[in-house]
Amino acid sequence: MPRMMRNYEKSKDFKGSIKRLLSNLKPWRVFLSVALLLAMTSAILALISPNKLSDLTDLITGGITPNINEETVTKIMSDPNISNEDKIKFQQVLSNATKDENNFLVELDTLPKPIYDEIKPKMDIEGVKRLALLLAIFYIASAIFSYIQTFILSTISNKFAKSLRTRISDKINILPLSYFDNHETGDVLSRITNDVDTISMHLNQSLSVMVTSLTLFIGSIIMMFYTNYIMAITAIVASLLGFAFMGLILRKSQKYFTARQVELGNLNGHIEEIYAGHNVVKAYNGEEEASQEFDNLNNKLFTCNRKSQFLSGLMQPIMGFVGNFGYVAVCIVGALLTMNDIISFGVIVAFMIYVRLFTNPLSQMAQALTFLQSTAAASERVFELLDENEMPNEDSFENYLDAKKVKGAIEFKHVKFSYDKRKPIIKDFNAKIKPGQKIAIVGPTGAGKTTMVNLLMKFYDIDDGDILIDGVSTKKLTRENIHDLFIMVLQDTWLFDGTVRDNLKFNNTELSDEDIFKACKTVGVSHFIRTLSGGLNAKLTDSDSISQGQKQLMTIARGMLKDAPFLILDEATSNVDTRTEELVQKAMDKLTVGRTSFIIAHRLSTIRNADLILVMQEGNIVEQGTHDELLEKNGFYANLYNSQFEK
Repeated sequence: MPRMMRNYEKSKDFKGSIKRLLSNLKPWRVFLSVALLLAMTSAILALISPNKLSDLTDLITGGITPNINEETVTKIMSDPNISNEDKIKFQQVLSNATKDENNFLVELDTLPKPIYDEIKPKMDIEGVKRLALLLAIFYIASAIFSYIQTFILSTISNKFAKSLRTRISDKINILPLSYFDNHETGDVLSRITNDVDTISMHLNQSLSVMVTSLTLFIGSIIMMFYTNYIMAITAIVASLLGFAFMGLILRKSQKYFTARQVELGNLNGHIEEIYAGHNVVKAYNGEEEASQEFDNLNNKLFTCNRKSQFLSGLMQPIMGFVGNFGYVAVCIVGALLTMNDIISFGVIVAFMIYVRLFTNPLSQMAQALTFLQSTAAASERVFELLDENEMPNEDSFENYLDAKKVKGAIEFKHVKFSYDKRKPIIKDFNAKIKPGQKIAIVGPTGAGKTTMVNLLMKFYDIDDGDILIDGVSTKKLTRENIHDLFIMVLQDTWLFDGTVRDNLKFNNTELSDEDIFKACKTVGVSHFIRTLSGGLNAKLTDSDSISQGQKQLMTIARGMLKDAPFLILDEATSNVDTRTEELVQKAMDKLTVGRTSFIIAHRLSTIRNADLILVMQEGNIVEQGTHDELLEKNGFYANLYNSQFEK
């Protein structure tokens, strides 16, 4: 059984795609530069803050410890106002400090007041206020800059997405139909919706994260070495050991993530096939086999899910371990350096922050690179659509046919056409249609019937020959002008979500309700519309239980309201039952009055009253005439007609 496989596309040219994406952001490059500069400034402020926090820590620590140093001791011992007895006691306390530090702190309280006043802890409140205010300014400024750059990038990304959608919308209107023949509808819609949304969302996240993370990563390394190289080496080595361990686990888990997507695609494909062919499975008693296959695929998916989720679940604890391991290493080495008076306690505090600033950017940059990869892949698909060849520009065309003045004569002169140059479809088509004639085009599947209509509507450009409308070549008429001359009722009844009124007066806003009901009454659908809740205001959706015949009658009424000189009916009764076909046929007969009509039909009984029947085979007209004339010839048409009644 074929399986549905989910495709995770990667960028074919990452560097080129990102370069082109950035070039398309030129209208916003000033704001983009400001946003990235603010992101970098915010990161720099975050890097400066730990050193100031270190100074604040040292200032507070110094304010809660006794002020005993060589200068203070000398001052006390030389002070004439302090008695010798007090000086001797002070010396005894100092000598006891080397024996019992805890008892030393207790004995300080027993010292005479003049001595205690000199060595008691003194907090520099002004200094603390100054550093605290400076830190507050740094943190607030960093937060404000971060908010502003996020706002700017969000605005830029949404405006860029809006401009892309506008460009795509304009592009679709000038793309030839051959593009849609070669691309699935889902793929085109995905480019317009999913890919543009991916660019908008990931562009906003990846650029700021990449700039901020890179600044923090490089800046934290510089600041750590600037502060103390021993502690810097300790923090970096400890963090990199943790990341190396995490990298091993990520590499091992990647195959399970890939296998999970494969097995998920297999399971989804199996479910879709079984439910789509549920009646066949029931009829052939295939439930047990289908269930066994489902269990087998489900177990494979379960195994891959369990392993991948277990390994991915380790990432968060490992990240925590990396950070904590770095903190422990910094504390141990910092304590040893502090004991040897190489650094102060505040440096340890600063390095604990630097460890976080060093480890977090690595994971953020990895995520940002993933986002950029998705953005590049999505932008490639969008730009591929925007780079597609367009229909020739027709702004310079001066010829114009007024729909109200057109007589209705059409001539095909040696028309040749092929979708694929190696396989010609229309080889040498010639026909001359008089105004007001009802022309039926019949033939086996693949004979080129619908292709002729597409060429007449100028949906495709002919390879050779010419098509004339009232003597004017379609090559000299704009597509919009030609489309204004034709009414089309197709095999597929197209009704969009909206009211009955909106569907019937589509692109013809000047019509009144009276005009609409008049046309509906003519084709026999007015009674049905009146039975709907709301009448012309009734909402139509895909879920509405409206019969195919009623939908077809409404599309015929829409065509009648357009009031154009030419009419094309392409298999308009192929999807309805015999009784409904009769109603639709009567409505179509009324629609053809006064118009040059082209009717494509497989049911030859519906075109017996045609003024001219063109019988096509392999891109050429092999027979032409009225129904009776062609039956008398007993040729290809007669064989087609009689085959409908063979048992």
